[in-house]
Amino acid sequence: MTSLILALDQGTTSSRSILFDRQGTPVASAQREFTQRFPCPGWVEHDPEEIWESQLATIHEVLDQSGVTVKEIAAVGITNQRETTVLWDKTSGRAVAPAIVWQDRRTATLCESLAAAGHRSEMATITGLRPDPYFSGTKLRWLLDHTPNGHERAARGELAFGTIDSWLIHKLTQGSAHITDVTNASRTLLLDIRSLQWSPRMAELLGVPLACLPTIVPSSVSIAEAPQARLGESRIPITGIAGDQQAALFGQSCFLPGMAKNTYGTGCFVLMNAGSQPPRSSHEMLSTLAWQCEGVDYALEGSVFSGGAVVQWLRDGLGLIDKSSDVEALALSVASAEGVCLVPAFTGLGAPYWDPHARGTLLGLTRGSGAGHIARAALESIAFQSADVLAAMQQDAAHPIIELRVDGGASRNDTLMQWQADILNVPVIRPSVTETTALGAAFLAGLGAGYWSSKDELSRLTSIDRRFEPSPHRQWVEARQDLWKRAVERSLHWAS
Repeated sequence: MTSLILALDQGTTSSRSILFDRQGTPVASAQREFTQRFPCPGWVEHDPEEIWESQLATIHEVLDQSGVTVKEIAAVGITNQRETTVLWDKTSGRAVAPAIVWQDRRTATLCESLAAAGHRSEMATITGLRPDPYFSGTKLRWLLDHTPNGHERAARGELAFGTIDSWLIHKLTQGSAHITDVTNASRTLLLDIRSLQWSPRMAELLGVPLACLPTIVPSSVSIAEAPQARLGESRIPITGIAGDQQAALFGQSCFLPGMAKNTYGTGCFVLMNAGSQPPRSSHEMLSTLAWQCEGVDYALEGSVFSGGAVVQWLRDGLGLIDKSSDVEALALSVASAEGVCLVPAFTGLGAPYWDPHARGTLLGLTRGSGAGHIARAALESIAFQSADVLAAMQQDAAHPIIELRVDGGASRNDTLMQWQADILNVPVIRPSVTETTALGAAFLAGLGAGYWSSKDELSRLTSIDRRFEPSPHRQWVEARQDLWKRAVERSLHWAS
């Protein structure tokens, strides 16, 4: 019987299920969007139950459309939007509040107080991270503060915290498993990235009880089983978990130190394999777990909060395009942005600025400015933000970046990828399978189930769709880069 790997890719705006064969080729997929909620400026929420329902629906849909039975699934791999935080009642199995999304800025004041109290260096040493509302720990603290008797109930083990991987596994196993993997744990501000255990010191600093935290497991191993009532007539082993960006790094076969990728999704996330020891950044990069699979690998990471989100804003907020794929043609309808510059700091700026109070800024408008100029500036902003991260990362890295591997929805935009190569002045490599986040989850699950034998075998499955070389005519880059830096300066500290 032909067997396949089922990857569950639970993202910021949609849930997907993709079936992969032994060649790492997607054979069927299903996707459903779900509701984005913005109850206050800087707040972003999801309904945890809607996330679960959308993910379960895609599982059934991909099986129905492919004609594959549950018995033909060798294993399940899960990848997820990372820092998004869920708190649920262990008895009822229901979430007690909306999920706080990774983009949410509501805990900025708490993070600033931690930094002001002198804890920033200690937090970086223990966790590899910085006090920023991006991460899950302060979101958990906020939920406990705003749930009746939240701290007491959590300390008694009545409430469970989890990122989306934990929430999905809780649902898939009908509440029998409360776990997370090392990559998702490393995004909480609560993990000691050397011992790979929850840090009592960080729990104390953030004011959250250890009793509500999930058990930490490797990224590729026999983790749990989805029982019959969830998926059909058979139990399916869950053998792979990784946060979406680590999964994409794995799916791109960046198995050697110095190999780097950028995922162009709602945000943009640059990760570089840093080897077997936690790196320490001097240029505002994060140290994080890459995976625990055939040993432990670490990564340097820089995060851009608004990547594809700026295209969604052009579509939904301004109505300049009907669908996201229309942005390339609109941007190319003008020869240049003609001085228009857009900094999409809708929920602050990530690396290397780390300013939760920055806000979106559109500069350089004249009476001659039109939709095409704004669209071109929007696309350029994605490339310039990513270049800022890579420039800072290169200063920390022991190995030079000689190429950038790319994936995610916006990586299919040829114009954006060429601009990225021009701005970085290094080749940009796009794989044949751009859904490398789901592929990484499938690879981890397949290794955990013995479906594939080693990372060397996985490397041989990777194929290139297109290589974007830097243009010899790059004179426009320097002038636009200077304008970009000036625009970023004007966006900083706006909300404060």
